Amino acid sequence: TSDRLLLNVLPGPIAERLKTGENLIVDRFESVTVMFADIAGFTALSSRTSPEALVTMLNELFSMFDTLAEKHGLEKIKTIGDSYMAVAGVPHPVADHATAIAHMALEMQAGVEAYAKRTGTELSIRIGLHTGSVVAGVIGTKKFIYDLWGDTVNMASRMESHGVPGRVQVSEATYHLLVGQFELEARGAIDIKGKGAMNTYLLVRQKVDPQRVSIAAITPS
Repeated sequence: TSDRLLLNVLPGPIAERLKTGENLIVDRFESVTVMFADIAGFTALSSRTSPEALVTMLNELFSMFDTLAEKHGLEKIKTIGDSYMAVAGVPHPVADHATAIAHMALEMQAGVEAYAKRTGTELSIRIGLHTGSVVAGVIGTKKFIYDLWGDTVNMASRMESHGVPGRVQVSEATYHLLVGQFELEARGAIDIKGKGAMNTYLLVRQKVDPQRVSIAAITPS
């Protein structure tokens, strides 16, 4: 049971290291992509919705996000209120971290839109992505949490908080890793708290491979 509890709150490899007696778990990852997502319209919704209905809604949405994180091989870090944080490239470094998390972000966006339409709820999701290095580790002795630290985390949070409801905003660092495979709109320079003016981009969709489209068009069904 204690093993299952550890696996519920920590990534598998990290739980294993704790079980083998490693006391201090701190790792540096040079290239990861961090996501912050926030339910836009949640504060207004909470003023006219029962607490039970709010918790039910968040549980459904966050469960969907957890499923998407697993599908794309990402690590959910935590939820705070109506905010959701995840990372690609931790605890296992991967080359396509930006691509994986971009796919998840677009699917989260579509999922929230479908939920809002199905339930008649006025809400959308605002997502921010940034790529860089982080320090990851476990803190706590009774209640463990696995968390990330560093400027990359702060920047990803800023990408979300300065973003657009219903859109996925990415930093220039993330843009350069996505531009070959995804369509993005330049948002131009926006003033980021503590950073000054920075160029950001809005993720639109995955690029369609014209060769695959032409093959599909001539293949008899």
